[in-house]
Amino acid sequence: MISITEAAASHLKDLIAAKNAPAEHGLRISVEKGGCAGLQYVMQIQAAVEGDAVETNYGVSIFVDPSSLDYLRDCQLDYEDALNDAGFRIRNPNAARSCGCGTSFEPAQ
Repeated sequence: MISITEAAASHLKDLIAAKNAPAEHGLRISVEKGGCAGLQYVMQIQAAVEGDAVETNYGVSIFVDPSSLDYLRDCQLDYEDALNDAGFRIRNPNAARSCGCGTSFEPAQ
């Protein structure tokens, strides 16, 4: 499914704690139409929904709905804190191209 780096897990734990979210909450990642490359990533802190694929690493869970799973298969969620930008980044081997900011992509055929 989708893997998570230790840096992303650490930041996600802090984010969940800051939102006072229940222990069963994690990061829901989905894909929907939009963005400058055709499809965009959507991320929300919430609980799993029936039918979700669940991946748990470093004490945090990632939830992916069935319609997004093929787009996110074998992806990696990382957290980068650079001088000009900070945030979660998805490294997607299923993308033919991604936009400059990394929030949208065009799927490989």
